[in-house]
Amino acid sequence: MKWVLKDQVNLYKFEDSLTDEGYEYIAGCDEAGRGALAGPLVVAACILPKDTRIDGINDSKKLSAKKREELYKKIIRKAVAYKIVYISPKIVDELNIYEATKKGMLDAINGLKIKPDYALIDAMPLNMLDIKHESVIHGDALSASIGAASILAKVARDHYMAKMDFKYPSYGFAHNKGYGTKMHMDAIWKMGPTKIHRKTYYPVSAYLVKDRQLSIDFDNDDNYDDEENWYGSYRFFSLYI
Repeated sequence: MKWVLKDQVNLYKFEDSLTDEGYEYIAGCDEAGRGALAGPLVVAACILPKDTRIDGINDSKKLSAKKREELYKKIIRKAVAYKIVYISPKIVDELNIYEATKKGMLDAINGLKIKPDYALIDAMPLNMLDIKHESVIHGDALSASIGAASILAKVARDHYMAKMDFKYPSYGFAHNKGYGTKMHMDAIWKMGPTKIHRKTYYPVSAYLVKDRQLSIDFDNDDNYDDEENWYGSYRFFSLYI
């Protein structure tokens, strides 16, 4: 048996095979931010030119931030078409992350200025898509088109979170990008969630439950002049700090 190292994978294998079958415009689609506690889910779709190879494309998580930035600019410059979609934390909470991802992928693919003949999608089945398509597990490391979409989504989201770091400087968004680092989770417990946090994600959800319980407790305690009542409320409050 012949073993192939991951860095020797032909990332254009899917695209070349589809081109040989007669497909003209092949779109790749991927997302960034599914597991983050804060910030949008970002989905990108792009169609790469058939006659050009962009060296270095791979799963965005395997690339340095500097390399991703370089490739981001190249992909935008050379792509036949691309679309980046932002799904707000509010929509993520309303739909759940799985349905929000499907919505973002459909919006990104359908939003391309050139309608693709075929779509390669990272892992997510999109049965409602009206063009031929394939869901590829670990597609961002196996397909150049999906890898390119992965880079667009990741860099666009990182840029957004860097801006949010100026608006909410105590949460470390420039570094954690909204993911659940210890510093980030400590900030949530200390200061509460921001408007860009996902309310259905732990520990944001737990903080909001605690906050509602505290509100109910204090609203029902009418006699704060009574030392025993006041002390009981203080003990309840201190359990959560």
